[in-house]
Amino acid sequence: MKPILPGAAIGVLGSGQLGRMFAIAARRMGYRVHTFSPDSDTPTGQVSDVEIAASYDDLDAVRRFARGVSAVTFEFENVPAGTAAAAAEFAPVRPAGSVLHTTQQRIREKTFLQSHSLPVAPFRIVRDEAALIEAVGELGCPSILKTADFGYDGKGQVRIEKAEDALPAWRKIGGRDAVLEGFISFAKEVSVVAARSVTGGYADFGVVENVHRHHILDLTVAPADVPRRVQERAREICRAVLEALDVVGVLCVEMFLTDDGELIINELAPRPHNSGHFTFDACVTSQFEQQLRAVCGLPLGSTAHLCPSAMANLLGDEWADGEPDWASAAALANVKIHLYGKTSARAGRKMGHLTALSSSAAEAAETVLRARRLLRRG
Repeated sequence: MKPILPGAAIGVLGSGQLGRMFAIAARRMGYRVHTFSPDSDTPTGQVSDVEIAASYDDLDAVRRFARGVSAVTFEFENVPAGTAAAAAEFAPVRPAGSVLHTTQQRIREKTFLQSHSLPVAPFRIVRDEAALIEAVGELGCPSILKTADFGYDGKGQVRIEKAEDALPAWRKIGGRDAVLEGFISFAKEVSVVAARSVTGGYADFGVVENVHRHHILDLTVAPADVPRRVQERAREICRAVLEALDVVGVLCVEMFLTDDGELIINELAPRPHNSGHFTFDACVTSQFEQQLRAVCGLPLGSTAHLCPSAMANLLGDEWADGEPDWASAAALANVKIHLYGKTSARAGRKMGHLTALSSSAAEAAETVLRARRLLRRG
């Protein structure tokens, strides 16, 4: 199959910050970018050549969009399966709609991983109250009830501390299809972002450590401070996931490192990931350029780290007292500021991130957190 060369137009379904950074990488390499989502003046649309605002359910509009590009990719995994199928009538969709179908719904995702002997927490499928009561009896407490679909940044999750909490938890998530997971005691949360090419070539960015606050990623430190055995196992798991799903593109595997040194897959994201944002500044090839290379059938680039780094998210909370003090953060010479062009800030909304580069991961983490504190006036 011939590669899609610079000058071609690449379509992106979704229009958030992941698409924005993909578009920046694509335009730097001479590609045009078209984005499709229900919104206008979006983070992706601001840096794209064409922005189309239409519903994902408007399949005629999706088909017109796909006719105008050489390939289609995603920056948002909750695109309906029918949308991906309509686009695939006129352009290759990478990753394929089948990958999206599996990973956008927890029951399908966890069943798939279990069927391929990949490590997941004990879980039960819950479709009604009786199944939930039975599942709590089998898995015990504490346990975590998660909606089957539309779950990210901690949304659609309720912790069940004791059996009496089960039915209130079920009502809290709307009485919809869900999975109940056994509680995992973990020492660290880690992830691996990787890419796989049309020809099966594979490259990953190594293991990074993630710290969450209120279920939203707060800090990523690269590389993670974990034993070599854990690094090798995490990368082995990640590669097995991409190959089992036959991914062409980028995918992130989020994992728990348990207290006894084992790795358990938490979630999959079939796209560039927040924990891979550091690659824009700290790696030879960013996760976004890697996505472009994979989608276009080009060889994958080097994922070598230029130096240790750390990334801190900027949520809308940073704007609570007015515009952040950008000059103070910019005064730290090894800190990079990335803002996503969102028009309004609100608590919990991802507005941007900071990346710090240093001679050690620990120093990078200290620096990026200091830079974020400097943003807060007063």
